[in-house]
Amino acid sequence: MKVLRAAEDYLETMLMMQKKHGYIRSIDIAEYLGVTKPSVTYTTKRLRESGYITMDRDGLITLTNAGMAIAAQMLDRHKTLTKFLIALGVDEHTAEADACKMEHDISQQTYHAICEHAMKTISKTDF
Repeated sequence: MKVLRAAEDYLETMLMMQKKHGYIRSIDIAEYLGVTKPSVTYTTKRLRESGYITMDRDGLITLTNAGMAIAAQMLDRHKTLTKFLIALGVDEHTAEADACKMEHDISQQTYHAICEHAMKTISKTDF
């Protein structure tokens, strides 16, 4: 099943919130993504219906195995592409923004080629 770009962003953000706080709350997602609480409510409902998250009575969100797989993949792509762009000389702010766009659109083949190239040409400490 193809996951929409917005859903990937939400799942990635949820994983970051979980790592940062130890829990995932809708209000933290809204704040991080710069969206409204109703937008988060709508998207979390869809993610729940698709089996990517669960929510408890207190509204705390948990990623399911399927949600975690997508979130981890997006977060890994984001971090890797950001480091790659910075190593090319792109400033950190621009690299971060561009990596967020790229992570959703490039193919697995292109991503793999970037990783292979980076490992051969960029210092392991930089990458």
